[in-house]
Amino acid sequence: MQFSAFGQQFTRNSGILQLMDDLGKALNSDRPVNMLGGGNPARIEAVNQTYREILQTLVDNDAAVESAGNYSTPQGDAKFIDALVGFFNREYGWGISADNIVLTNGSQNAFFYLFNLFGGRFNDNGGETDKTILLPLAPEYIGYADAHVDGKHFTAVPPRIEAVEHEGESGFFKYRVDFDALENLPELKAGKIGAVCCSRPTNPTGNVLTDNEMARLDALAQAHGIPLIIDNAYGMPFPNIIYSKATLTWHDNIILCFSLSKIGLPGVRTGIIVAHPEVVKAVSALNAVVNLAPTRFGAAIATPLIQDGRLKTLSDTVVQPFYRKQAALAVSLLKKELGGYPMKIHKPEGAIFLWIWFEGLPVSSHELYERLKAAGTLIIPSELFFVGMDTENYRHAHECIRMSIAQDEETLRKGIAAIGTAVRNLYDSTESSPNAL
Repeated sequence: MQFSAFGQQFTRNSGILQLMDDLGKALNSDRPVNMLGGGNPARIEAVNQTYREILQTLVDNDAAVESAGNYSTPQGDAKFIDALVGFFNREYGWGISADNIVLTNGSQNAFFYLFNLFGGRFNDNGGETDKTILLPLAPEYIGYADAHVDGKHFTAVPPRIEAVEHEGESGFFKYRVDFDALENLPELKAGKIGAVCCSRPTNPTGNVLTDNEMARLDALAQAHGIPLIIDNAYGMPFPNIIYSKATLTWHDNIILCFSLSKIGLPGVRTGIIVAHPEVVKAVSALNAVVNLAPTRFGAAIATPLIQDGRLKTLSDTVVQPFYRKQAALAVSLLKKELGGYPMKIHKPEGAIFLWIWFEGLPVSSHELYERLKAAGTLIIPSELFFVGMDTENYRHAHECIRMSIAQDEETLRKGIAAIGTAVRNLYDSTESSPNAL
C-alpha cells in the first residue's frame, strides 16, 4: 500500500511512538517491568478519591451522560472555559475573557496545531519563507520532534552546563540558556523563526527556567515579532510540580499551554491554551476540521474542581509534595548505587523525572536503554530529546537518560538497582563495546 508524503512522515518510527509503544507493551506484559520510562502520572490516592467523588456526582446528576452525549463548539466546553477565565483572573489578574481560551484533545494535539501554525512555509511579502520553531534550551520534550507536516522542524542551541549543589550536596548540574548563542542565531536575524517554545518545568530534565530567563525570552520574542509558547504541562497552577521560585506571566504575545494529564487525568485528553483571540480562533478552526470538537469529559470533571479551588489545593498540598518526596528518594538511591562513578544528576526543580548524566559512558544511552529493556527496566535514552540539534559530534547528548519517579517505592528501588548494575558493569568492563561512541 502506498502512502502520501504526509502518510510516510507520520507512520515512520519516531521517539514518541517508541515511548508510547514501550509503555503500552509494558502495561500489558506478563513479565514484571520496572516502568521508569513513561510519562504517566502517579496514582495518588487522595487525588483518585477526589475524582471518584466528582464522577459519582456527575453520574447522579446525569451530567456524565450529558457531557459525553453532546458536542461542544470547536472552541471547547463553554462552562469549563468560563470557569478557567474566572480562575486565571482571580489568581493572576490577567483580565482575560472566553475569547482567550481554547481547548484541545490533550497538549500533544495543541502543539501539533501550534507548531504548524507558526512553523513551516510562509508567504511573506510575495515570497516564500520556511520558518522553524526555536527551542531555546535543549534537551526538550520528545513529543515535539515529529509534529510538523512539512519543512525543517526546529532550531536549537546547546545549553550551558553549570555545576551546582542541591540541598547542600554536590554531584548535580543545571542547564542554562546560552543567550549569547541564542540572540545571535542567523535564523533569528534572517526572520526564519516562527515562534519560541519552551517547557517549564522542562521535560525531560526537571529544569525550571528562572524568571530572568523567561523575561529575556519574552523580550527576544517580542523584539522579533513572534510569539513565545510556554508548555506548562507540569507547571503552575496545576499540577504545580515545581519547587523553585517562579512566576507565571501572560500577555497577548505569550501562548500558555496547560493540561489535565499530570494532575492525574491523562486518559481524558484535555489541553488548555491561553492566547490572543486570533490564535484561539485559528485553533478552534483546526479543531473543527480535525476533531469536530474537543472532548468534553475532562472538562466535566475539572469544572467543579476549578470553581471551588480543589484542583489548585490538590496540586499545592498533595501532588507537589508527593513528587518532591519521590525525587529525594530517587536521588538517594542513585547516589547509593553509583556514588563512586561519573554520574551527575540534573538539579531536581520540578516535573516527574530525573535526568541523569553518565559522563564518558562507554556506550550510547540508546544502547544502555536496550540493555535495560532486555533486563526488564524501561528508561528513555537522551538522544531523542535534543530536538533541533545535530548531535553527531555532541557526546553529551548520548550520555544521559530520563527516568520517571512516578512509580511506587518498590519499582523505584528495583529499577534504580538495575540501572546501577548495568552502568557499573559498563564502566568496570575492560572490553570495548562494539557500539561505543
